[in-house]
Order: sequence, then C-alpha cells, then structure tokens
Amino acid sequence: MSGNIKKVRTSDLELKDRLVTINRVTKVTKGGRTFSFSAIVVVGNEDGIVGWGLGKANEVTTAISKGVEAAKKNLVKIPVINGTIPHEQLAKFGGARVLLKPASHGTGVKAGGAMRAVLESVGIHDILAKSKGSSNPHNLVKATFNALLELRDAYTVAEHRGVSLDKVFKG
Repeated sequence: MSGNIKKVRTSDLELKDRLVTINRVTKVTKGGRTFSFSAIVVVGNEDGIVGWGLGKANEVTTAISKGVEAAKKNLVKIPVINGTIPHEQLAKFGGARVLLKPASHGTGVKAGGAMRAVLESVGIHDILAKSKGSSNPHNLVKATFNALLELRDAYTVAEHRGVSLDKVFKG
C-alpha cells in the first residue's frame, strides 16, 4: 500500500451504508448451540469518501450498527475523475485478487457482489472490475480497498515528482 492514505473526519458528511454480507456463526457449548452474527458494512458519501467495518453481535441489527460505527472510524479519500478511476489497478488480499479498469462514460459499474457495494459507495459510475481467486466477501472488500488506495491522480503524481502537471503528461 502506498503512503497516500488520507483519513477523513465524519463530521458534516452524509454517509450512506450498504450491507455487503451477514454471516451466522455457531458456537457449540455444553449447553447447546449459540448463534451469533457478523456483518460486513461499507459506508460512503458517493463522492470519493468510503470506509468499511465488521460488526459482530448476537442479533443482526446490532451487528449491522456495530459494522457501520466501525466503518465510520476508517474513512479514506479515493480519487474519482469523471465518475471513473484514473488508471488500471491490480490488488490482492489473502486469496482474493481484484482488477479495476477505468471505463468510458455510460458503461456503468461492471462488478459483482462485494466489489459493487464498495465501488458504488465511493461514487464510481463507470468501471470494469474483475474478481479473480477467492470470492470470500471479507477478503474481496479488503482487496478492493487495497486497489482503491493504490490509485493516484495526476495532481498527486506531479506533487510526488516535484514537477508541474503538464510535465507529467509529456513524460
């Protein structure tokens, strides 16, 4: 992961939460089975700010609200240019591998499941995404976040190189 992670404050942000998945977990004790739930939640303002969280509780609603609170604690800013990403990006987490490609206007979000929830929460409208390897939602969310955090727009590249913006495009 590159060092351009920008933490964001939750005050004065209107965040929408999306439930990625709920897992029912069983713990076997001598008194019988005990059921609990874990929920993966993604929150975002659909304008480049997004975060994810994991909540665990004995009830579904409590697990979801804990996940939302956890997601609000690790919000990050993602560069979105004209409704898509600045460049192609590969990333992985565990067995999940993710490929994100920018797409032209009108393409839509071509992604499945856990990746779709993350990309729509960021505010990306046109993207081609491919999930390779594991389809575990937990690892897919983390791999998608790794890919999004690796993205750099032209302004950031120019700043890191210490050159003007037009020099970045001339090579």
